[in-house]
Amino acid sequence: MKTNAGYEDAVPKMPIALLTRDMQRPELSRGVVLTSILTFWLFYVVIVSLRAQVLGFDHQGELAYRRVIVSCLGILVTIVLWQIIRLFDHKTLSTRIIATIVAALPCAFMLTIINYYVFNIYDPGSLFASHELEHVGTRKHFLQEIAEMTISRYFFFIAWASLYLALGFSNDVRESERRAGMFAKAAQEAELRALRYQVNPHFLFNTLNSLSSLVMKDRKAEAETMIMNLANFFRSSLAGDPSADMPLSDEVKLQQLYLDIEAVRFPERLSTVIDVPKELEEALVPGLILQPIVENAIKHGVARTSRPVTISISARAEEGRLKLTVADDARPASTDSAALTGGGIGLANVKDRLLARFGNDAQFTVRQPVAGGFVVEIDCPLVRHG
Repeated sequence: MKTNAGYEDAVPKMPIALLTRDMQRPELSRGVVLTSILTFWLFYVVIVSLRAQVLGFDHQGELAYRRVIVSCLGILVTIVLWQIIRLFDHKTLSTRIIATIVAALPCAFMLTIINYYVFNIYDPGSLFASHELEHVGTRKHFLQEIAEMTISRYFFFIAWASLYLALGFSNDVRESERRAGMFAKAAQEAELRALRYQVNPHFLFNTLNSLSSLVMKDRKAEAETMIMNLANFFRSSLAGDPSADMPLSDEVKLQQLYLDIEAVRFPERLSTVIDVPKELEEALVPGLILQPIVENAIKHGVARTSRPVTISISARAEEGRLKLTVADDARPASTDSAALTGGGIGLANVKDRLLARFGNDAQFTVRQPVAGGFVVEIDCPLVRHG
């Protein structure tokens, strides 16, 4: 039971609540909306004031004073319009457009009444000459003013609402892109996690076969050593996030643990050489990316010969890229083509993980030197902490 609990602690869990929250459609920030409203009305005040100056209207000070009052009330009406159309923010775009067209009409009429009262009913003597007062407030004058101003204010509100819808649509596009990126990252992590977990059963199967062989041959001491090394290997390999990278030094230590396990099987045949410069020890690589390659060298090299075999693991940096090499000197140049092309499960796993982690920015090659042996090379971006 303790082992199962430790295993589950080592496996990161998907933050479901966070994912559900991220699925909710975000609204435009209040600051953006209020800024757009104030900007629209400021633009209106400036344009109307310039028009009054150009046309040479009398009582410019009084007109400006009343214009500011109407604009302040207009801001409030626009906020009311915003509160109405924001109720439809989570509807389709066509529904939001229809709601905006309908809601803008009563708001335009409301502002028209306010404007008419401020400029025509409240103290008209301050703005109009005595002969002009005869027409102010008459039915014909009232209906003409109301109709004209309602139409002009309606298009004003429609213009602001169009900006609001455009900002909302832009916000939706950015959110969709963010979600697409989030889901793509989640899919990539899931693929990396699945491929990483594929390594462990494959490795465990081969190791248990070796352990069984030791037990059958009554090599109890070697079997006990292998079991302890196996426990250490899995404790270390399951400690981190399977979709995350790990320092190259930790990766090499894991491979050394695995080679220690295999050394119990082949005490006279297996030797190892590790060549990793100190400056590359903190370089990040996908966890257990070398293990299938080293296991392949054991299976096709050490296990199939009776003479001593050296397996070497080396790393070097070239022009911002990390070059990892696993080589053995066991196989002659006539080795089987399946191993050379990487047709096994282990090497195919390495290819898939490199593709999932780096896309096309990583290369995986296998080759046989003329003198014999087998070489596997990984060429990937050099990634460091931070």
